[in-house]
Amino acid sequence: MLTILRARASIGTLLVVAAVALSQAQQPQVNLLHVAIDGLRNDTGQVLCALFSSAEGFPKSGTKAAAHATSQISHGQAVCEFPGIAPGTYAVSVFHDENSNGKMDTNFMGIPREGVGASNNAKGHFGPPKFDAAAFQFSRGRLDLKITINYL
Repeated sequence: MLTILRARASIGTLLVVAAVALSQAQQPQVNLLHVAIDGLRNDTGQVLCALFSSAEGFPKSGTKAAAHATSQISHGQAVCEFPGIAPGTYAVSVFHDENSNGKMDTNFMGIPREGVGASNNAKGHFGPPKFDAAAFQFSRGRLDLKITINYL
């Protein structure tokens, strides 16, 4: 009789654990910025993404970014995700690090040799885009962005 009671208790515990795990798996991840990147000319290297919360350093100085993400490339597409983001104004910069050296390669004039992009698909005029052109509001929940890479 004691063995039957222990078996029932074990089964009951397993059912509770499974129910909790299932309910957590079905809940969407809270405060997630999901960035889909397309237009990559090949699957070589990686995509580096930076999330900026102000104009300081945008888009070139990754050390000023609030968060970073790296993504592998498949069929000319990549995805960067930034979980746990607080509500606020942000801008995202991305580049195709084709040689996986962790930095954006430029020519002698400072023009990127690798593909670049920014949120809102913002483009600069005789230079990189401005923070205000790439800025977006994030309140909470999940926000999906799409950025197309450009090769200059």
